[in-house]
Order: sequence, then C-alpha cells, then structure tokens
Amino acid sequence: MAAVESQMLPLGTQAPAFKLPEPDGTLCSLRDDAQATLVMFISNHCPFVKHVRAELARIGSDYGPRGVAIYAINSNDVANYPADHPDRMQEEAETWGYSFPYLYDHSQSVAKAYRAACTPDFFLFDAEQKLVYRGQLDNSRPSNKLPVDGRDLRAALDAVLASEKPAANQKPSIGCNIKWIAGNEPEYF
Repeated sequence: MAAVESQMLPLGTQAPAFKLPEPDGTLCSLRDDAQATLVMFISNHCPFVKHVRAELARIGSDYGPRGVAIYAINSNDVANYPADHPDRMQEEAETWGYSFPYLYDHSQSVAKAYRAACTPDFFLFDAEQKLVYRGQLDNSRPSNKLPVDGRDLRAALDAVLASEKPAANQKPSIGCNIKWIAGNEPEYF
C-alpha cells in the first residue's frame, strides 16, 4: 500500500471555516466556543484509517465531553471510491461509535483549505482556532505491531486543555492519499 505524508500546515494558521453536511444532510459548521477544535480527514476504505478507527472513537468519547469540538471529514472522490459514499459514512460512524460529526466534503474545497493530503490527517486548534498541532495519531501503522494508543494526538489535546503548547516536534501523519476528483487535484502536490 502506498503511503503519503501530511503537508504540515504552518502552526498558527487560523482554522478554515466550513459548512458541510453529515450523511443525513444536516449541515455542520466549525464552532467558535470550544476549548479546542480537532479536525480529522478520514475515509471508510483506507487501511490506515481502518487501523485507527477504534482509537478515533475513543478520542471522541474521551475529549468531546471535555470541551473539544471534534469533526471528521471525508473528502474522497466517491464516484471512483464508492466505499466512501455518504451512505456508507453513516454506517461507518454507527458501527465504530463515532460521537462526532462525520462530514462529507463533496467539492473537496475544505480539504484544500486545510492542505489535507492523506487519511488520516489531523489538525488541532486552540480556543482561538489557531493551529497548534498537525501530525500523527501515534507511531502505530498497519504494517507494524505497535499499539494504537493515540499517544501523540492525546498529548497535544491534553496540552491544549491545560492551556499549554503541544510539543514542538511533531511528526507528519501518514496514510492513503486523498482521492481527488480528476482535474481537481490541489497545487500543493
């Protein structure tokens, strides 16, 4: 399986606003009253996401109640990757117990605004919606035997909730490339 690293959006970047639908059509926007905001680009079919989806659900249940606004976004081309279709997204969210909105970025404009490159790709913002962490969930990969514990992302979340800065040494996330609609590929590749 070919892997792509995240683009490492510059720290301090303001969270790009969005208004995206959940699979049932309910529109969801970035909240401005959260202590922290976590935006994750994921998909249903990617082996890297399948490897960590139980931990994503745990992060949602552990940090949502603590004032973290959490959003998962699927920006993949569903015409060529039907496993990522919104109908399947709702099933995925229910099966894995996602307590956060799982949104569909049909135009792929939100993925471009965040310079998302892979699934999973994580972006953590502080209370002022300034980027403080962009990087990996942890060192686990489908090809190694390391436990999926969310160590890196959890440390960043804990730091933000304690009004501290996450560690400056941040490793890029790695995963499947976002499946761009033909002719819609971003310039940052």
